[in-house]
Formats: sequence, C-alpha cells, structure tokens
Amino acid sequence: MTDLKLPQLPYGSWTETRVTIHLILQIMGKTRLGLTHRKNHWWFITIYVSARGFSTFTIPLDKGLSSLEIELDVLQKAVTISHSEKGTTQIKLESGLTVAHFYKRYMGEISKLGLTPKFIPKPFDMGIDKPFEELEDYSSFDWNAIRRFWQLMQWNNSIFKEFSGRFYGKTCPVQIYWHHMDLAVTRFSGKKLPPMDKSVRISDRDAYSHEQISCGFWVGDDTIPEPMYYSYTYPSPEGLDKETLKPESAKWADSNGSPMALLSYDDVRSRPDPRQAVLDFLESSYLAGAELSGWKVKELTTPSLKDV
Repeated sequence: MTDLKLPQLPYGSWTETRVTIHLILQIMGKTRLGLTHRKNHWWFITIYVSARGFSTFTIPLDKGLSSLEIELDVLQKAVTISHSEKGTTQIKLESGLTVAHFYKRYMGEISKLGLTPKFIPKPFDMGIDKPFEELEDYSSFDWNAIRRFWQLMQWNNSIFKEFSGRFYGKTCPVQIYWHHMDLAVTRFSGKKLPPMDKSVRISDRDAYSHEQISCGFWVGDDTIPEPMYYSYTYPSPEGLDKETLKPESAKWADSNGSPMALLSYDDVRSRPDPRQAVLDFLESSYLAGAELSGWKVKELTTPSLKDV
C-alpha cells in the first residue's frame, strides 16, 4: 500500500472554494428535501458520492412516472439537472459565478420542469444569515481542490461501504449530510430512546430517536481546522473515553459534553496501509461504544458467506 497517493487537503488552502461548494450542495440537498417523501433520520435529504461528483441520485416524481437527478459534476465543472422526460440542462460553475446568481438560474431551471420544491431558501448550520439569492460574496471554484476533495470522498465512500457491510442490523446508506458536508454511516442497536423535549430542534429530535453509533469523515471546521475521521456513540456510555482506539494516534475528545473519537487524515496519509488504518479506527470505536452500551455485537456482525 505504500504506493497509494492520497491527496492533500489542508483546511485553510481552499476556504473560499469550500464554502462555495458547500452552499451549492446545500441547495441541491434542500431541493431533494422539498421533492422527496420523508424517510427516517433525514435519510431523504442527503447527497451521495457519484462516479462524476456528488449527486442526489434518483428523485421520483409524478407518483413514480418520472424522475429527477441533480449532480455536481466535477468532470464537467457544472451542476447537471436531468429529468427522465424533459431532458438535461447544465449550469457551468466558473469563477465569478456567485452563489446568488447560481441559485436564481438553478431555481429557474427547476421551475421550467414544473417543479416547486418547498424549503427554507437560506443556508443551514453554516453561520450565514442571508438567503441564497443574496449571497454575492461566494464565487470561488478552485477545481484542483474540488477534484482532490471528490477523490478523497470517493476513497472514504469505498471504505465506509466495506465497514457498513460488516453489520447485520439497521444501518443508514453511506451518505453526505450537507449541513456539515460530512460523509457518514450510522449503525443502530434497535433500541428506541425516550423522545427529546419539543424545545430541541426537529432535525436533532428525528436524527437521535434511536440508540446509535455514527462514524464519518469531514474536511474540518473552525474548531478542528483539518480533515478528520470521527465516531461517537449516542447516548454515550460511562467510561467510553477510557476505551482503547486503533490506530494508536486516534484519540478521544470532548464534543458538547460527550466523548468523540478522532483520527487525523494527515496521520492516515502517512501510514503504510491507510485503508486498514481507517478500518481499524471505525471498528475499534464501534466496538468501544457497542460493548459498553450492551449491544448484541455477535448477533449484529455479518457472517462470512461460508457461514450463511
């Protein structure tokens, strides 16, 4: 594995482009939210890593008689809107194209298809208060950085799918949650939790309705300004932060009063077998939470085909 050349993606090297792409993914995700039937834990709003970039995948329309797919096509440097009956249109993403201009043109194309998705037309959880149609300050497209980001998400998508396949219980698709732009996969024990107070925002009440262990990768934020793997158990069992993680450079950190396991992407890049390092992290952090929480780990482990 020493010949594996994983891309560098320093947090501060593509800030303007990262925020611009994040906003566009939010617009795509909110469109899916507005056109798709509800599914548990907000699985109906997410974005997926595709062979060309980032996609909503198929959105059924007209009671299933037609469909829509929206893709941020990294190879074409464009957002592609494809309708099964009405054809395909592209919006080229060129430096100087503001998010405001993109949004107005994008919604115009959606409207031409006879679609009126209902959603709140402003960023979510990004610390930006203006609506999309007023975002004139975001217009950067560093395609070298975007391509590295996509390559890295493809690689992690493959690893997370392998890890996901080891679990026999309820698990979400490997998907991008666009509020933080993180790629994640979540396992559930099957235990329903007491409902949260109505004062808690609805996104959290539905996301955390059942006992779970979630693992993911995100490109960093202002609190942790570097690409990072993470894992947390909800609810967090007593003593979780005393459990051993793999590889040895992984660590526990406080996250809003609960332990979160972290592993630096830069550390992974430097290892002889980066893929195995990530799998070891995912497995060790899962077992730490599952065993302390009393999950039936053996029953929830996928057997090999010879044992089926």
